[in-house]
Amino acid sequence: MFNDPVLTDLIKKYPKPHFQDRSMFLMRELIEHIVSQQLSVKAADTIFTRFVALFPNKKFPSPKQILAMEDEKIRSAGLSFSKINYIKSVANAFISDLIDIEKIRKQSDEEVIAELIQIKGVGRWTAEMILIFTLKRPDVFSIGDLGLRNAITNLYGVTDRNEMLRLAETWSPHRSTACWYLWRSLENNTKTDSLKK
Repeated sequence: MFNDPVLTDLIKKYPKPHFQDRSMFLMRELIEHIVSQQLSVKAADTIFTRFVALFPNKKFPSPKQILAMEDEKIRSAGLSFSKINYIKSVANAFISDLIDIEKIRKQSDEEVIAELIQIKGVGRWTAEMILIFTLKRPDVFSIGDLGLRNAITNLYGVTDRNEMLRLAETWSPHRSTACWYLWRSLENNTKTDSLKK
């Protein structure tokens, strides 16, 4: 798959990725990413569980249920008011048809990113993680991901972002798989948010 001795070694060392099409869970996964911003994986999981528990039968809510709930009640799950605002922006995007899952499935990677970053609180990094882990896109590399940059510096000695992008081009059309192995190489050091997927 890769004409790259570093990646070839990582492939021998770690199990292969099993990316799944989780597009039907797009709203949930966008909200999970917002909850996890600037938090440890453990703290994010705890807060997300509390958030879901606020709704009937402790099931993940519909966009209407999210928008109907008072901010103060959502705040009790441990979310900041800015994150509550972002979560409601996601819910609103699905109610208003700004985000149409069927349309998203047919769009190019860059079109998906352009669509998702219209939602308040969703930036390019989040959109790229959605492409890899939710939409199962095979050729995504996120230069904005600190874990990936650290892994490339550790393994290749490259520190310049433009050089990193050039290196990543050599992994096309399997850059998502390359990212997976780069994140795995960090497992004994600092885990990135993406590793919880």
